[in-house]
Amino acid sequence: MAGDEKARTPTLRDRALRLLARREHSRAELERKLSPHAGDAAEIERVLNDFEQRGWLSEQRVVEQRVHTLRKRYGALRIERDLRRKGVSGEAVAAALAELKGGELAAAREVWRRKFGGRQPLRPAERARQVRFLQGRGFGLEVVLKVIKGGEDD
Repeated sequence: MAGDEKARTPTLRDRALRLLARREHSRAELERKLSPHAGDAAEIERVLNDFEQRGWLSEQRVVEQRVHTLRKRYGALRIERDLRRKGVSGEAVAAALAELKGGELAAAREVWRRKFGGRQPLRPAERARQVRFLQGRGFGLEVVLKVIKGGEDD
């Protein structure tokens, strides 16, 4: 009898719960991960609607978790791209960006200090390297130039 339980194929609900137990997922992520295991899209829809009603699936928590995780290393542009790739709604992304923009300069300075030790570039090649690094991390050019030039004006 115990062997029958182990051989049992997990339901969509079980699979979704297992995924959510590991980390927050957006609705779109769960749909994508569950679709190979579903008979039809309506079945996935029912499970996800139930999870949202119970508060187990929350777009706001996904946004908060991703922003918290990525903010120490990346700028608003990179975080925005990550959220959109995860299928977060435009409204939730816009709200997160509004919050992120306020601390963008401080975050860029911290990333720059960790990478370059707070040393101003002496040569144009070093300056270009620092600019490319910060832009690659998702910081806008205006913020990057303020960081590279130094000073504490926000």
